[in-house]
Order: sequence, then C-alpha cells, then structure tokens
Amino acid sequence: MIRVRDSLRRNSSTPEVNISPLIDLVFLLLIFFMVTTSFVKETGIDINRPQAETAVVSKKNAILVGISSAGAVHYDGKAIDVRSVRLHIARAVADKPDADVVVIADQECPTGTLIRVMDQCRLAGALRVSVATQNKGAK
Repeated sequence: MIRVRDSLRRNSSTPEVNISPLIDLVFLLLIFFMVTTSFVKETGIDINRPQAETAVVSKKNAILVGISSAGAVHYDGKAIDVRSVRLHIARAVADKPDADVVVIADQECPTGTLIRVMDQCRLAGALRVSVATQNKGAK
C-alpha cells in the first residue's frame, strides 16, 4: 500500500498555468486602443503656418496637401510633383466627396507654387480649397 501511494505522488502532473484568459485580455485591450485612437493623416513635413486673425477651425476629415518653405509639395507623407497633385486629389475626392482640401503652406513658400497647387486641387474636383493658417492669438 505504501508503494502505491509513493508511485501516485511521483507521477502526479505538474501544475500548469492557463494563459487563455491572458490572451483574451490582451486582445480586448488591443481592440480598445484601436477603436479609441484617432487616425490623422499629416502632410509629412514641418511647416510654419502664417498667422491670421480670421482663422477658423475646419472639420476633421480634410484632405491635406503640404508645401514646404522651399516649394516642395507633399501629400500623404510623400514628396510629389506639382503636376501630380491633380491626380492624387482626384483620387481622394472620389473616396471622400464631401471633404475639404486644406493646403498647409509654409509662410515662406513661393506664392506661385501655392496658387498652382490650389488650382490643381480645384481642377481635380474639390469644391472647397483653403489655406491653413494659425490663429494670430495662438502660438
């Protein structure tokens, strides 16, 4: 009888940790953070916006085009040619027909480049094209 007890004690299985609830918790946290995070597309360049007293806040689902101080045009984080602005904006307007196009131009950018970009945006079918400014009171 003693040998049977010893053999049962030696062959007893080792305790295992069940990680299924931990994996479920991690997936729930991942879903929570994905849902609560706002995804904002930026132009991909650092810009000093000009100041204006009449600056107003635009709605969030805007199509953004950036122009650096050297006159380089950026869309969706990539440098593009001024001639291809029309194609990119036409695609974006087809996806979001009610979206505004906001040109975020550096205050030192060439005016000719700004006008060409705005013209290409209007030719692409954008109904509302505006230039981003900074409120004069905010810094």
